[in-house]
Amino acid sequence: MEHTSLLERILRGVALTLVVIFFMFPIVWIFMMSFQTNETILRIPPQLIFEPTLANYTALITGKLMTAAGTLDIAFMRNLWNSVFLSVTSVAVSLLLGVPAAYAFARHKFRGSEDIAFTLLSFRFAPALLVLLPLTLYFQKLGLANTYIGLIWVYQLICLPLILWIVRGYFEDIPADIEYAYRIGGHSWFATFRKIALPLAGPGIAAAGLLAFIFAWNNFVFALVLASADKQPVTVGALAFITSSGIQYGQISAAIVLSITPTLALALYAQRYLVEGLSLGAVKG
Repeated sequence: MEHTSLLERILRGVALTLVVIFFMFPIVWIFMMSFQTNETILRIPPQLIFEPTLANYTALITGKLMTAAGTLDIAFMRNLWNSVFLSVTSVAVSLLLGVPAAYAFARHKFRGSEDIAFTLLSFRFAPALLVLLPLTLYFQKLGLANTYIGLIWVYQLICLPLILWIVRGYFEDIPADIEYAYRIGGHSWFATFRKIALPLAGPGIAAAGLLAFIFAWNNFVFALVLASADKQPVTVGALAFITSSGIQYGQISAAIVLSITPTLALALYAQRYLVEGLSLGAVKG
């Protein structure tokens, strides 16, 4: 058994502490800024001890932003709701379409299957600005501009290829003999997919869904161009804090804290599925 000395344990603890501080410091600093006024934030040198205020969160919740030029109406809470609705719905649609497609690509090899799969993945490679102009023109002709359905459709360019390729890899890691044994018992392929493949690939599906949710949540360009203010997500709504009287750093920090809360809560909830995914290949013989 390997034993470590007291000095080694201390040095390891110090190193881990420094790494955690390095990566967590920006988040902690933004959290502290969300309870400060602009005057306190802009002081040089910065102050670690200050009188906290809830004015920034009150402005976001009530939709009244106090600036030097007067009171501005903001729709941050609506933008936050738009982000939740668009991200959840887009990921749900992508899972509904992508998981069966990933299973088909993993289990049924046919001519051109790799080419089709790579073509779908190439949609993820393409920069948003490349397809933005034709999408805008098509959406205006089809009446999908400035609609939730149109945005959810566009978000499939972000979520669907990601889910398809990640989940496909998990299905390929599941031994096909398990499914064949179940099929011998007289069960259909759909029953095999539902009762065998889906439970075994559950951690991978959860991980892919979480990653797709984060990418959909962080989308900016599509929502900026294809939606008006009442349907834009929080990433676009944050532009309201850049006013003619200056940048409202306190409100921006509070908005960041509120906007990362859903993704952080989802990541903490799905953490157990991510850990289970590490042992997915343990059934291989």
